[in-house]
Amino acid sequence: MREPVRTTLFLLAILGLSGVAACGDAKPPLAQDASTARLLNQADPARGRRLIAEKGCIACHVVPQIRAPVSTVGPPLTDVRSQVYLSGLLPNTPANLVQWLLDPPAVNPRTAMPNMGLSVAQAEDIAAFLISLP
Repeated sequence: MREPVRTTLFLLAILGLSGVAACGDAKPPLAQDASTARLLNQADPARGRRLIAEKGCIACHVVPQIRAPVSTVGPPLTDVRSQVYLSGLLPNTPANLVQWLLDPPAVNPRTAMPNMGLSVAQAEDIAAFLISLP
């Protein structure tokens, strides 16, 4: 067998095995733990929903339960609680979601998301809304 064919077959075998290794039981969302319950008890998801509209988040994101033109600038916020990472960097926990909302460029200097000047309470309310989405 020629060397390029053997190399190609070897690479295909490795890819196939890595795909099998990635299969398995679905993992529960990372954001669903005791800290989620704490956040939902201290923050106001309804106020977070209003803040998303008032602060202009809908200019870049599709957000469930908020009517607005469809935007594809930022990712849709349809299933934040099931994401493993926030901005591809932070493990998805309520505290990290609040940290991200407070100052996205501090977490990821390459992000296009600006610092929206949120207070801690506002970031917690928005995080509570996003985590509470079905």
